[in-house]
Amino acid sequence: MKEKWPLLFAALFTVLLLLGGCSGAATQAGTGGIEQKMTPEERADAMLARMTPAEKIGQLLMIGVHGTEINDDVRFMLSEYAVGGVILFDRNLETADGVRRFTKELQDARHGELPLLIAIDEEGGPVARMKEILPPPPAQSELGKSGDPVLARTWAKKTAKRLRDFGFNLNFAPVADVGDGERCYAGDAETVAAFVHEAAAGYAEEKMLCTLKHFPGLGKGEADTHLDTVVVNADRDTLDAEDIVPFRALINESGASDRFFVMTSHITYTALDETLPASLSPAIMTSLLRKELGWRGVVVTDDLEMGAADIFPFRELGVRAVEAGADIVLVCHEYKHQQEAFNGLLQALQSGRLSEARINDSVRRILRAKLTLEERK
Repeated sequence: MKEKWPLLFAALFTVLLLLGGCSGAATQAGTGGIEQKMTPEERADAMLARMTPAEKIGQLLMIGVHGTEINDDVRFMLSEYAVGGVILFDRNLETADGVRRFTKELQDARHGELPLLIAIDEEGGPVARMKEILPPPPAQSELGKSGDPVLARTWAKKTAKRLRDFGFNLNFAPVADVGDGERCYAGDAETVAAFVHEAAAGYAEEKMLCTLKHFPGLGKGEADTHLDTVVVNADRDTLDAEDIVPFRALINESGASDRFFVMTSHITYTALDETLPASLSPAIMTSLLRKELGWRGVVVTDDLEMGAADIFPFRELGVRAVEAGADIVLVCHEYKHQQEAFNGLLQALQSGRLSEARINDSVRRILRAKLTLEERK
């Protein structure tokens, strides 16, 4: 990597101060059979009580890394920032053996006793990784045209098995958007809900976390949020009758919060929030998703380095996302941006801008998700 040592030394002093005296929440696994007899909720609370503020913030961060094997930069990010999750892209995935080795190295280098979340975007069709070594699933639109939702479960099970073999434990799929593109099951909300239900069930059967995306729906977006601001002007009644339907149906299912995450989009929905994209909007993530729809599980943002989210510096961007209701902020490319997001969140916690209770709520949900993975082994 270019400028690797300046990167390490520039951040080292600050981070050592922040993490100095870390309890190593998960390094204290010597509680033996006591914690094993606890409920998952009790175990999450016990782990949370041992964590330092910096360790808690690390759990709120999911990063992209560079290279196809563990290196000094990756080790530095995982250890010094106590990062709780990593997402891999084609830049990290060259050979089957190399992917398996890399995911194992990442787990071995993690901070803590519970598994590192290792995620991938394996939707199928146009959005699928490592196509040379993993035949992609069909596009969701192709499955939708079959008229048979069970096919979504079948392919989710196949995909989960393959991904688990490579060391992944979280897939950023299925897409729950209602629309006519290749990434959507259908333009009809009830059809999408039926297919997403089956897909989520398939992932759960194969002991893999999945993700419903992109709340409250990308289907009406007419541009690419990777590049610039996207605005949807549909009224609230239309959103309720169409885009929100699959999410509402799935998050009300029993045990939903243990089976999948919800990812928010970067689209601005003027009927819900006139100025902020969903990933930064308290009205959408807290008032709508948490309170009105009753979602109790993990909320993850889409990549904060996308063009549609480029409205605040990264030290502020992560704070805004968590203030709005996100549990995990996704920063996929630049280590500098990831460090800035971490430092901004930690400073916000230390200053009282973000309360300890608010951070604990997010960390508790993340720990519970990781415990679910542990229980499924």
